[in-house]
Amino acid sequence: MPLPNQKKEYTIEDIYALPDGVRAELIDGQIYYMAAPNTTHQRIAGKLFNIIANYISTKGGECEPFIAPFAVFLNEDDKNYVEPDISVICNPDKLNDKGCVGAPDWVIEIVSTGSRRMDYLTKLFKYRTAGTKEYWVVDPDKNRITVYNFESEDMVEYDFSDSVKTGIYEDLSIDFGQLNI
Repeated sequence: MPLPNQKKEYTIEDIYALPDGVRAELIDGQIYYMAAPNTTHQRIAGKLFNIIANYISTKGGECEPFIAPFAVFLNEDDKNYVEPDISVICNPDKLNDKGCVGAPDWVIEIVSTGSRRMDYLTKLFKYRTAGTKEYWVVDPDKNRITVYNFESEDMVEYDFSDSVKTGIYEDLSIDFGQLNI
């Protein structure tokens, strides 16, 4: 469960100084600790990542998918560090040995009980303002997928029986009914 730490303002150095095994994100200088994901969360992340990775591998191109934990340094500053469940980066110049510097093209966050507010509000705003093109919030408790296409300013909701078309690829749809979650 993410909980803000109350020190005035933290930096990425503070994230790197955390003890091994402690996962946290940094948003606008505030640290939010993250609980370990549950089994359902991991199943969804793994299946979605495999579908996306297989699609990209088959189609080729410069895009590359990453699964958490994977560092994303939003806004290219030292006050914002997130670990999206799935990130797709299409500009190889954004990648370095530490992760992605700048906004991924497509981000998928899978909601956990403790991450609901972060995923639906805080991260929605951060990804949008940082330049992410597409943001999916997959909510297993509500059997809902909310898709934000920031380029067209569309927001569409689906349920776990729907096939969801991606915005950054014209011919990729993910059939959540076939995921067997």
